[in-house]
Amino acid sequence: MRIACLGGGPAGLYFAISVKLRDPSHDVVVFERNKASDTFGWGVVLSDDALSGLRKNDAASADAIRENFAYWDDIAVIRNGVRTVSGGHGFAGIGRKQMLILLQQRARELGVDLRFEAEFSSAEEFRTDYDLVVAADGLNSRVRSEYAEHFKPQVDVRPCKFIWLGTHQKFDDAFTFIFEKTEHGWIWAHVYQFDADTATFIVECSHETWANFGFEAMSKEEIVATCEKAFSAHLGGHSLMSNAAHLRGSAVWINFPRVLCENWHYKNVVLLGDASATAHFSIGSGTRLAFDSAIALADYVHTESTLEGAFKRYQEERRVEVLRLQSAARNSLEWFEEVERYLGMDQLQFAYSLLTRSQRISHENLRMRDAQWLTTAERWFQEKAGSPASSPLRAPMFAPFKLRGMELKNRVVVSPMAQYKAIDGCPTDWHFVHYSERAKGGAAMVFTEMTCVSPAGRITPGCPGLYAPEHERAWKRLIDFVHTETSAKICCQIGHSGRKGSTTVGWKGVDTPLDSGNWDLVSASAIPLSPNNTTPREITQAEMEEVRGQFVAAAQMADRAGFDMIELHAAHGYLLSSFISPVTNIRSDEYGGSFENRMRFPLEVFKALREVWPSHKPMSVRISAHDWVGEDGITPSDAVEVAKAFSEAGADLIDVSSGQVTKDERPVYGRMFQTPFSDRIRNEAKVKTMTVGNIYEADHVNSILMAGRADLVAVGRPHLADPYWTLHVASAIGDRHAAWPDPYLGGRNQAWHLADRVAEAVGKV
Repeated sequence: MRIACLGGGPAGLYFAISVKLRDPSHDVVVFERNKASDTFGWGVVLSDDALSGLRKNDAASADAIRENFAYWDDIAVIRNGVRTVSGGHGFAGIGRKQMLILLQQRARELGVDLRFEAEFSSAEEFRTDYDLVVAADGLNSRVRSEYAEHFKPQVDVRPCKFIWLGTHQKFDDAFTFIFEKTEHGWIWAHVYQFDADTATFIVECSHETWANFGFEAMSKEEIVATCEKAFSAHLGGHSLMSNAAHLRGSAVWINFPRVLCENWHYKNVVLLGDASATAHFSIGSGTRLAFDSAIALADYVHTESTLEGAFKRYQEERRVEVLRLQSAARNSLEWFEEVERYLGMDQLQFAYSLLTRSQRISHENLRMRDAQWLTTAERWFQEKAGSPASSPLRAPMFAPFKLRGMELKNRVVVSPMAQYKAIDGCPTDWHFVHYSERAKGGAAMVFTEMTCVSPAGRITPGCPGLYAPEHERAWKRLIDFVHTETSAKICCQIGHSGRKGSTTVGWKGVDTPLDSGNWDLVSASAIPLSPNNTTPREITQAEMEEVRGQFVAAAQMADRAGFDMIELHAAHGYLLSSFISPVTNIRSDEYGGSFENRMRFPLEVFKALREVWPSHKPMSVRISAHDWVGEDGITPSDAVEVAKAFSEAGADLIDVSSGQVTKDERPVYGRMFQTPFSDRIRNEAKVKTMTVGNIYEADHVNSILMAGRADLVAVGRPHLADPYWTLHVASAIGDRHAAWPDPYLGGRNQAWHLADRVAEAVGKV
């Protein structure tokens, strides 16, 4: 084939090399608008894993690159003059210019025709002369723009400002992150050595800080000098340098564009590298992404019978990896965008939060990298939680926690999960066994499912309540057992279904109206949950007073029954949630409209509960931190204000969930998908939080807690499958301090023995 590569950066050159290796008869021409010696940026970062992939594809170019690498194993975090170092990270840096020279040499060896200073205005001029046109023309791809209607690019320009600089100061012992507080705000640097004499020095800050500095009005020389002054304590008298000779003034600053195209090919044109997708520089995977995609495209061009088949396979298979890396990169760039919310953390926790920001590095992965550093961090967490210095070292999930007068033995909570087994609102033996088993299973606290304040406040006929004497007696029987036979605490989640009531039990259909016996529904506004559901009445103020009284009576029953804590359910579209969200509240009175008005009734209910609930017992509130309908509903930033309002009213904990408010929602699921909302609320509103949602490993729990993203972690479905989940994961991670029920000690010993055998086998591998 005749192949034109438009762009002579890492992606275009490496594709040319790779496709030539597979079939030397290809006529490959690389067109690059710059000179062979031109380069922009400073150094390139590759992991050990990336280097292995390069060597497998082409040992000659990989070895040449490797010989010019600067290696480091450590990551250093410097803030307020304190330097924290974690090891075992295995990265290498090389100057971008040097890498391009090596790739150019290898391409020439293989017979690739390299044409520099070759400007082009349109890919159309190549499409007829070449069988395949590879658009590797970078972040600001002309080809992507030319065929935008076919490629359908999505470009998300992020708010932070950054600038690529370099320095001759040595940073050869660690990849270094430096955070400096100035009179204009926080400014930070990503720094790494890439040859014997030079390090990349990327300076970044928020747009507000950038404006406060007055960078927009500065010349390039003034910008560099100002950055140099900000980081002078770390430069050892060396200067900062810019190699962006083609740019003037504030144009040297960049806002990172996150690019992803719906389609990567059109006719015989295919996108490669930054032209098709970008990954934020803070995870150091942009070049690796380009190399891996170049290898894959060369493979499929070689193995598939048609270009269309090659393109289809290339996009299908690479897109998964690109999205995975972009997800990690998004987590990372958002951490830096919001870094000021973390800058008040203790140094160890701040460093841990930085290291785990992308979710690619987990708690146990850090232990593999640097066990000593993680042990120090775990000890800090335990002591901050109140454990004596002489106590055994345990993972963060087993640190104690206190809310008012309630002391929890660890940070694991059994989520509220509907059972639909009550009869006329009364808990049955099913509930007794269900909650008792999970209380024996090692979790610090067990939440009831939503317990309703009235018959009309039930979601289904199978939902339990606290509105009759027999309900109180049944709950008391259960709570007495939990308190007598276990060390777990138990919390009653109290709520009213609102417009989501009068439906069938969960396994017969979600939000499906009853075939008969439906009851009257009320909500903040007369908006049905769906066309299939009954339209509720807009609740009157007199009815609101009645409902508030029902909540109070339920809380008093909960206290008499012996619950350790109550939670007000103000999430998921139930009655109180329907007031908070503008999607479900279109009232025109003092309970609708503004945020303050929409919060009025939920706060009235909460304050009424707090007045009757004993002062030594804690209260929490469950909220939906995201309606998942864009700006029309509650957003994560709104959720911070919701949390603040409840906290100021006396809430001790915000239970952070999301969604289920409207059928129009478009949630984005994934591991720990709601934890970012908890993180934001905890570290912006400065309130204690509990996170929940697709958390199913001890690693998840420990990472969340150690990074300060939540104070408690609720684990749901894993506890349905295994009531003893907490004890079992303790055994698996080598914890031998969790208290098992005395009759089960034989099972404990076997579980420990089997876990030790697994750990020994893994160690041998």
